[in-house]
Amino acid sequence: MKLYYAPHTCSLSPHIVLRELGLPFDLVKVDNRTRRTADGRDFRTINPKGYVAALELDDGRVLTEGPAIVQYLADLDPESGLAPRAGTWERVRLQEWLNFVATEIHAGSAPLFNTALPEEALACFRARLSSRFDFLQDVLGRQDYLAGASFSVADAYLFTVLGWCRFFSIDLGHWPALQAYVRRIGARPAVLASLHAEAAT
Repeated sequence: MKLYYAPHTCSLSPHIVLRELGLPFDLVKVDNRTRRTADGRDFRTINPKGYVAALELDDGRVLTEGPAIVQYLADLDPESGLAPRAGTWERVRLQEWLNFVATEIHAGSAPLFNTALPEEALACFRARLSSRFDFLQDVLGRQDYLAGASFSVADAYLFTVLGWCRFFSIDLGHWPALQAYVRRIGARPAVLASLHAEAAT
């Protein structure tokens, strides 16, 4: 398989999951400005949407959208525990978390990258994000991981988007359980390996 990625983006999430599962894969870096791959191709010929992540399977099919990719990967090894089996209540709960991270944290953070927005607008987006962090503080004050007692693909995703807080000068120290969660996930060997691999390119 090939994972098309760009550093400091949501493609880190499937990258982590691939390493957690120990699956063989190649990393292909994408320049977000030019939409060119490291080997010179137009990334839009791989993903017409023009953004990472994209996972190219051995048969040439391409899967996009992080929450779909991480579930597909986890289902390649159901015994890994990274996602409950499809059709179970626990799987629906995992999908609930993936949707929350995608719509409330990922999409909620995205406007903060736009420095052309007036400060009043940015303050509104920060306030909305802070309320979501308050919710996560309560959840992660009671359990180590989003879906309960063990690490799942939802944690790979949340860790990834929480990493953007440093770009917005948001101090996670205001949410001690969330800060501890980031440290806990960040210490996982697969996470460290993923971060190292992306920093080296």
